[in-house]
Amino acid sequence: MNTQDVIYNLRTRMGLSQDELAGKVFVTRQAVSRWENGETVPNTDTLKLLSRLFKVSINTLLGSPQKLFCQCCGMPLEDNILGRDADGTPNEHYCQWCYADGTYTYSDMDDLIDVCAGHMVGQDFTEAQARAYLKETLPRLDYWKRYSELSDDGQFEAFKARLIGEINDLHIEGMPPVEKLNALVGRFVNLEYPLPGGGTARFLDDQTTYLGTQLESPFGGERCFGVLACMDFILISTYEKDGQNPELVLYKKR
Repeated sequence: MNTQDVIYNLRTRMGLSQDELAGKVFVTRQAVSRWENGETVPNTDTLKLLSRLFKVSINTLLGSPQKLFCQCCGMPLEDNILGRDADGTPNEHYCQWCYADGTYTYSDMDDLIDVCAGHMVGQDFTEAQARAYLKETLPRLDYWKRYSELSDDGQFEAFKARLIGEINDLHIEGMPPVEKLNALVGRFVNLEYPLPGGGTARFLDDQTTYLGTQLESPFGGERCFGVLACMDFILISTYEKDGQNPELVLYKKR
């Protein structure tokens, strides 16, 4: 699919007229018409505005001429898992797990390997093969090659350490101490909790990247503790395998 078809399809899917799209990206209706007729393509600044509006990569707007991979973890990238810059613009270099709202979420390659290897086991990889593959592949990616330039001098790690301290200071009965927090995307962990009055509620935004972890109960059994946190709150729950039968233990605003 070429640029003219991509823009037409995205515009009509959003229910926008050419005039309305023009107003949102600060061009004339005639400019939109020329894009959709294949006479011209948007300039770089306008492509960024379109990317933010439609929540797709510039690569998609240009007809997907490249295969995109996260330059931190190596995951193949699609529009629904792109990281976001601080202004909300999709960033076609990183996934939501590695880059959220302009912040890189991994500063230790070994931590990232621990997370990724667990997901790769069983997908044609043993754990040893997954770890060997990641140790060979990750140093070739742009983020790790430019880490000294892109890193935030430990600010995000300091934020995670403060969060871990706050969570452990809650002294939740039966919950082991939190030692690490990893990036988790809302839609994969947005459980529906029963409320005392009989209703249910979800507390996460599907598109937001949070920090969290899963902890096994020291007393055994099928239930795990789930920990999720961000700048605004800490959420602790318990649930069975695959998030079944969740129960909210604590929701605390920070």
